[in-house]
Amino acid sequence: MTYELYYWTGIQGRGEFVRLALEDAGADYVDVARNRGDAVLDPFLAGDSSEDALPFAPPILRAGHLLIAQTAAILAYLGQHLRLVPEGEARRIYANQLQLTVADLVAEVHDSHHPIAASLYYEDQRLEAQRRAADLRAHRLPKYLGYFEQVLARSDGRHALGEHSYVDLSLFQLMAGLDYAFPNAMRRLGKDMRRLRALAGEVAQRPRIAAYLDSPRRLPFNENGIFRHYPELDDPA
Repeated sequence: MTYELYYWTGIQGRGEFVRLALEDAGADYVDVARNRGDAVLDPFLAGDSSEDALPFAPPILRAGHLLIAQTAAILAYLGQHLRLVPEGEARRIYANQLQLTVADLVAEVHDSHHPIAASLYYEDQRLEAQRRAADLRAHRLPKYLGYFEQVLARSDGRHALGEHSYVDLSLFQLMAGLDYAFPNAMRRLGKDMRRLRALAGEVAQRPRIAAYLDSPRRLPFNENGIFRHYPELDDPA
């Protein structure tokens, strides 16, 4: 099967969590908007698609006759079909639970630079962003990352689910994004997330992921995506 991924061009965004799964599995896929432009997303966003399923927003995955939206739902599907989740209903549900928790933190990271409204520019809410980011750095990052450290400790210490899965790939992306957005805060928290650091390092060395990271398909982080680096939102150097 050739999968079709629909996501905005120019940013990694939430679509990157899906790309990492497809790349790691060596799946055949087309990044549709990168080939045809963002206008290809318009029918979905306008509700004009003739599909039975109506997506709210990208990422969207076409898998044969299926159209799937929402990052966690896409990964739950791909996990089974690309062997990126352990066998058993309980393990699959737990993987989805962890992925949804990743999504919760990703949303909080986005809101640290857009705390008032996504429709406003960052410059229109800079002061509010500084207050929101300070709370994220002081309280929310330690809480979330500490939780994922516990997840790894209760597993085999190296994988979220005792073996490689799409959750490990998502934790790698989460760490990479946080390192970009909050480098000083992440250095401060370093001693409390050794397992996450080790996991991220192992994922980056997986052959297909290493090749992807070195390819032009891996777009750099930038200030249009979810993970943005504004020095005033990070810990003092």
